[in-house]
Amino acid sequence: MWSKISLSTALLCAAALHAQDTAKWEIGPFARPSQGNPVISPRSQSTFADPILKAPVHWETLHTFNPAAVVRDGRVYVLYRAEDDSGTMQIGDHTSRLGLAESLDGIHFTRLAEPVFYPAEDAQKSREWPGGVEDPRIVEAPDDTYVLTYTQWNRTTYSVGIATSSDLMHWAKHGPAFEKAANGKYAHLKYKSAGIVTHLIKDRLIAAKIDGKYWMYWGEGAIHLATSSDLIHWNPVENADGNPIEVLRPRPDHFDSTFPETGPPPVLTPAGIVVIYNGKNGVKSGDPNLGPNAYAAGEALFDGNNPAHILQQTEQPVLKPAMPYEKTGQYAAGTTFAEGLVYFRAHWFLYYGCADSLVAVVTAPNN
Repeated sequence: MWSKISLSTALLCAAALHAQDTAKWEIGPFARPSQGNPVISPRSQSTFADPILKAPVHWETLHTFNPAAVVRDGRVYVLYRAEDDSGTMQIGDHTSRLGLAESLDGIHFTRLAEPVFYPAEDAQKSREWPGGVEDPRIVEAPDDTYVLTYTQWNRTTYSVGIATSSDLMHWAKHGPAFEKAANGKYAHLKYKSAGIVTHLIKDRLIAAKIDGKYWMYWGEGAIHLATSSDLIHWNPVENADGNPIEVLRPRPDHFDSTFPETGPPPVLTPAGIVVIYNGKNGVKSGDPNLGPNAYAAGEALFDGNNPAHILQQTEQPVLKPAMPYEKTGQYAAGTTFAEGLVYFRAHWFLYYGCADSLVAVVTAPNN
């Protein structure tokens, strides 16, 4: 049953994660629950009969991080990236698969013993093996199905893949998001980190249409836009020169001074489109109050009628590495990498990866 104690401890966490007054358009301020984090950690005992290797692998023994999240049947479900112990001991050289966990309170999770999404002997094998499937974001479609955006990584190149499911366990892969765009113009583009715009309908975040189209913020280094009529096939929004438009760029002397990157699926609100995004702090040109190369999350507001028009942006991060589990791990510079956002029990739950090693959560009441 819903844990009143867990919710109470989350609400009683005294300090907001950023010092400035929260603007009315922002989601937050977020606070860490007093207990429960990290919510998902590696398990060395988990094994899986890999369909490509045709042998058992310890699929979540090294790292569990960068989660997607959705509410279904009164529970929070998290799809998290899990790395096995194959390859060399450096970032990107293990095989990633996606595990599924569920929770009645958003903090304490029960996990399946095997991954639900992984490289296999299918049409996407050449794009997903041996690197795997990484960094998911998930939205619910208007027809009650689910659309997953994720990174396909074969250790040579990468792209955003699209998959769909009716139950979060059985998935159909549809290939790269831009595979058919502009007569194949983007077939060899390297791109990742894609969040489809949603809106809140009866406590569920559902993919939203604006001007008759679905919209997706995507990219790293700069954030771009794409549109779709079916949530599967996407077309980058281009400028007059035929290049993808850039709607959010690095800011010197800020937490996002290098490498801004799309976070969880954005939310269309009465104020506009709220985009939670991740930023990498520059070594020389970054925020002096944040460690060099650390990842923190910020928020940006875009015009609800013109998703390319940015209106406001947080000066300070809304989530940054502060706890030991956010500063130690595979990415030692520190990481709070936001990818999963749900509205649950009248609160926002933001799930994030910690130092490329663990999954944690912060919460906020609905203002």
